[in-house]
Amino acid sequence: MSIRFFSRKFINFIGLTTLLFLNFSEISNLGKGIKAENNLLPATEQDLFLYKGMGASYLCIASKAGIEFPKAVGVASATYVQVIEGKHGGLIKNLGKKKLDRKKLFSGAEFQIVTTAIEYCPDSVPKKVRKKVRKILKENKK
Repeated sequence: MSIRFFSRKFINFIGLTTLLFLNFSEISNLGKGIKAENNLLPATEQDLFLYKGMGASYLCIASKAGIEFPKAVGVASATYVQVIEGKHGGLIKNLGKKKLDRKKLFSGAEFQIVTTAIEYCPDSVPKKVRKKVRKILKENKK
């Protein structure tokens, strides 16, 4: 009795053993966490400075390309929030171990991105928004 390497029985045998191996190796990994989740570090001031700068840069470029301001701010803010959540687990060093929810992350991201954009490309931010931001900044100084 010789084994033909391309026989149906042989291929089924190899396929079944491979399937069983993959299935059992997956089961053995169920209780283990993903290593990246355990190594999340809170975002530092330098991280936040980089993310808001990138968001403002996107906002400036997008508005010059004709993308509506609300859409551009939304995309820039969403990207900022995704990085904070993905890379830092929603943690910010200055706030300690308190994890911010998405709503707070979005409003903080939007404000930081818009204020930075006002600094670098004021023409890309609508006049109405610039006035509102200046008013908020004046109120916070008091």
